[in-house]
Order: sequence, then structure tokens, then C-alpha cells
Amino acid sequence: MKIKPITPAIGAQVMDVHLGEASRDTELFAQIKSALLKHKVLFFRNQDITRAEHVAFASRFGKLEDHPVVGSDPEHPGLVRIYRSDNKHSYENSYHSDGLWRQSPAMGAVLRCIECPEIGGDTIWVNMVQAYEELPQEIQQKIGNLRAKASIEHSFGAVMTPEARLKLGQDHPPVEHPVVRTHPETGEKILYVGGFTTHFANYSTPENVRHGIDKMPGAALLLNYLVSRASIPEYQVRWSWQPGDVAVWDNRSTQHYALNDYWPAPRKMERAGIKGDVPH
Repeated sequence: MKIKPITPAIGAQVMDVHLGEASRDTELFAQIKSALLKHKVLFFRNQDITRAEHVAFASRFGKLEDHPVVGSDPEHPGLVRIYRSDNKHSYENSYHSDGLWRQSPAMGAVLRCIECPEIGGDTIWVNMVQAYEELPQEIQQKIGNLRAKASIEHSFGAVMTPEARLKLGQDHPPVEHPVVRTHPETGEKILYVGGFTTHFANYSTPENVRHGIDKMPGAALLLNYLVSRASIPEYQVRWSWQPGDVAVWDNRSTQHYALNDYWPAPRKMERAGIKGDVPH
């Protein structure tokens, strides 16, 4: 197995390995997981694997999760089909961490390219550890104890009927996470706000708010600044897909953005999301 870093900040291509074999080989899987913790997202070309092998490899990391809107492949629970061929609208073209709206967001994911356009349709991943580390010190201090709400209703629910949107919000009520979480395996500090974040939960304190304008728009301006950190190119890696490619990423320490620049060409991806823990 060969590992070639792609950028100084994030991402590496892994060569001379078959993920079907890695799903059955404990030592090989351990090497891949170690590389994942270091590089945060790994890329594999020419992976001729079955859906069963895809699910089996992802399951080595932990239990797989379903999605309340997209659903799973009937024969392979936990394998979500993200097929874009008949609708230009996309939920993926914003910087986000998968399932931030869950009490226990995804630990990571294994994404396989089935079909992609000749040009366009790239995906960007962002190192949110570095996004936190390079914040001005006064901002780090200000957000150290902040918590923020995240919701699925204002994203996936926005295109639903009012009744369906409200039911989605009731079935999956807003959750609260630390703005700065600690990686449970590496101990790294991570800036943990993104596309599903709606507002701070505990910003309005005497230290932060003297007048109403300090809270609104003051809190919103700070949140927008923090969310915008994901757009800094020095923290990113960008991958141009080919059929048979697989990306594996640590969803705790990264965000990603799937470019929606390929319409009307089709783009078909299959993703196995891995259940995570409650952020601390």
C-alpha cells in the first residue's frame, strides 16, 4: 500500500490496495484507518468492488446509519444512493459535516463514484482542525464555551410541503453541539459549525451582550465568520472523480462541498455513512 499526500493540509491518495480485501483483512484495515486519522480524507482509484464489499468495508469503522429523507438501498441497509440526473437542485453544494443535525453525527463515510460527468462534479474537503488552529486567539477564547443549534428542517425540509417540513422537524428536532469539539481519537480541537448550524444557544450573556445589536446581528456575524472558514483554499483538497473512485473521510474533523456545476449531465454516487458519537 502506497500513500501520496495531495495537499499540505488534507487528503492523500492510497494506491495498490483493494477495499474489498481491506474489508476482510484486519491488519490492512488498521493501516487504512491510521492513514485516515492522519490525512482526514483518503482517495482510492479503480475500485472494482460490489455493494456488499462497500458496505462491509464501511462497517469495519462502525455501524452504518440510514437517512430520513434519502433512504437506503433496499438490499444494503446504510448504503445511500445519491443520484443526480433529473433535478438540478442539490443539497450538497454547501460546506457541511454530514448529520450535524443528529445528536450523534456521522463518524465518517465511504463514498463510491458510479457515474460522473466528463467535466465538473468535483468534491472539496476541508481540514476543520486547521480552520480552528489558525483562528485569532481572541476568537478562540470567545468561542471556547459556545454551543450551537443544528437542524435538518431548514435544509432538506425547505423544499417540502409545510406539513411535511414540520413533521420532519418534529421527527428530528434541533440538536445542540459545542462550537469547538474535541476529536475522540486524536484529541485535536475542531471548529464544529457548518451548513446545518442555525444559531448559538448560549451567546446572550453579560460578557457578550451590552445592547441588542451585540446579540443580533452580532452573534449572526460571528457565526457567519466561523462558517466561512471552511471556504479558505489553504485548508482544502479538491477531487475530480472517475468511475470506480472511492473517498473515505473522517466526518468529525472535516467538512465537504459537492460542486453542482455539471447539469444536465448525470452524477451517481453511493455513500455508506458510519454512525458517530455525541460531540464533546
